[in-house]
Amino acid sequence: MSWVLNAYTVVFAAMLIPSGGLADTHGRKRMFMGGVVLFLAASAACGLAGTESWLIAARVLQAVGAALLTPASLSIVLAAFPASQRAVAVSLWGAVGGLAAAVGPSLGAFVVDVAGWPWAFYLNLPLGALSLWFGAGLLKESVKPDARRRVDGVGMALLIVGVGALALAIVQSESPAWRRGELIVAAAVGAASLAAFVLWARATPHPLVDLALFRHRTYRYVNLATLSFGIAFAMMFFAFFFYMTGVWHYSLPQAGLAVTPGPLLVMPTAILTGRLAARMGHRPFLVGGSLVYAASGLWFMLVPGAEPAYLSQWLPGLLLSGIGVGMVLPSLSGAAVNRLPAQHYAVGSAVNQATRQIGGVLGVAVTVLLLGQGAASHDAFSPIYAGHVGLALLTAVLCLAVDTRPRTA
Repeated sequence: MSWVLNAYTVVFAAMLIPSGGLADTHGRKRMFMGGVVLFLAASAACGLAGTESWLIAARVLQAVGAALLTPASLSIVLAAFPASQRAVAVSLWGAVGGLAAAVGPSLGAFVVDVAGWPWAFYLNLPLGALSLWFGAGLLKESVKPDARRRVDGVGMALLIVGVGALALAIVQSESPAWRRGELIVAAAVGAASLAAFVLWARATPHPLVDLALFRHRTYRYVNLATLSFGIAFAMMFFAFFFYMTGVWHYSLPQAGLAVTPGPLLVMPTAILTGRLAARMGHRPFLVGGSLVYAASGLWFMLVPGAEPAYLSQWLPGLLLSGIGVGMVLPSLSGAAVNRLPAQHYAVGSAVNQATRQIGGVLGVAVTVLLLGQGAASHDAFSPIYAGHVGLALLTAVLCLAVDTRPRTA
């Protein structure tokens, strides 16, 4: 059953950048609407699944749909606002994700507990239907129907294989079903495919990803910081659930409800940060938010004990983490796309989102590796908290190189 999660993770990571390229060349509205339709159909198929194989196949399709709509949605936001307002717009876009992170765990756990697991997928249907209704009436297409469309099929194939194989090697690194040789082969295939993609992108006149994007200092460092923070975020988020269910013996619905206050702070923090970043640039909030996030890791390392004391020992650290995430994650998205050429909105943002996804995959793998069989032991979590602190500090250092201050004439 681990493949129900892993299949989605691997395919979503592999498809993000190619989907961004399709949105830029074939139309952002078209990709967004198509992604929503596919995601909804796959969600219904997940709920109706009668076998594990059916469920895994539906999750693969769900991941493709999510990958199609994600970069398209951000590029639609970027194109709809002038440069002076994009920091606020991107922060709002990220804040919605923060709200979903806040509501998702507790709502999902409650629904599964009360109505059964299929309803965790059926919940997507009315929300997706609303997206289609609003999208059909409000969104405008970015590409004219008769516009010439170039698709870098070779680049897409190399990138899908490269990112997919690396993600597969990471998520299966702790699986007893996979031997070391198989992991090495998967990692080698991934690395070779990515190297071939870089060579191809340099040689072809119309590459999927214009490597010139990485000549910009801010874009390079933002993506490195996104990888670092993505690992730290995934480590802490999964550690929350492992700790509460394994050490404090909370039920899954209780654990979902207990982690909600932190993510709830993400939305207001992101909105305020976006407004200030529009005037000051993203660097102060990236560095400051990373330090706040490091402080939350230090809190969890030093304060909570083996006996439950949620209000006094857990909630303060959780609120710190919510503030840190609200300052950093939307700011990383905003800084990554701050000065992208309009024709690269979707693929440029997709590179950043794929980097975050790979960071998340690494974070989960590291968490499982560090915990081993010790998820019921309080002391087993100390290395995770130490990693959280170290990666947050590394993010702060990387973000010192980010410069998105408004240009003056």
